[in-house]
Amino acid sequence: KATKSIAGFKVREEMPLGITTTLRREKMYTFLDRFINLTLPRIRDFQGLDPTKFDKNGNYNLGITDQLIFPEIDYEQVDQMLGLNITIVTTAKNSKEGLALLDKIGIPFSK
Repeated sequence: KATKSIAGFKVREEMPLGITTTLRREKMYTFLDRFINLTLPRIRDFQGLDPTKFDKNGNYNLGITDQLIFPEIDYEQVDQMLGLNITIVTTAKNSKEGLALLDKIGIPFSK
């Protein structure tokens, strides 16, 4: 929720601004599989994900600017272009281990 009103962005205090969800177990693996094999190839001029977006704990963060890359979203029903942030939390101890883990899972990283 917004903590204060900002007229330039048409935001009022207490207005909902976003949503957060956590996927675990089977839903997480299903999402990752569809994201890697269906969604990423739909990104125009996709050359792989940036391997430098790991934090010090081995978790990976990426931003998507357009939700229409997901095949489940119908273009006709979208009234506003929205982006999203995805964080992949791993059991890795550092960024090097995190990169090796996600590379083994099949996430395409740029060279």
